[in-house]
Amino acid sequence: MVTLKIEGYDVKRVLVDQGSAVDIIYPDLYKGLNLKPKDLTVYDSLLVSFEGKTVTPRGQIRLPIQTGSDMVEMDFIVVDAYSPYTAIVAKPWLNALETVSSTQHQKVKYLSDGQVKEIVGNQSMARQCLVAAILYRPNTESLTSPERGL
Repeated sequence: MVTLKIEGYDVKRVLVDQGSAVDIIYPDLYKGLNLKPKDLTVYDSLLVSFEGKTVTPRGQIRLPIQTGSDMVEMDFIVVDAYSPYTAIVAKPWLNALETVSSTQHQKVKYLSDGQVKEIVGNQSMARQCLVAAILYRPNTESLTSPERGL
């Protein structure tokens, strides 16, 4: 669990997932960045959530992620599902930065300007997300309601 600068904003509760094949953003970040449906391009593959449910993405958007002085543009898949995370960065981002990541040490290291840079995870934030995920009880209201803006 890290904080990353996405689209110029410090975004907390970003999960670094070495096993996922796509970078994801969730409704809270989508709304927080003032993104609109017209900003999305089509993404027509289904995804499988952590619970094993099939999720139909709302679309895809290319956003910059800044780590220190390094900037990479990544394609994020926008999903309309509950998550204690605001975003997930996965193999595409890890590969773009040519990182070495360790879940045991909660660090991501990468080479930049001849120096090893480090992104350190936040254990307290990770614990809060775990508790939120455990306590989450879905209601019958869909996240795609007009109030959600998706």
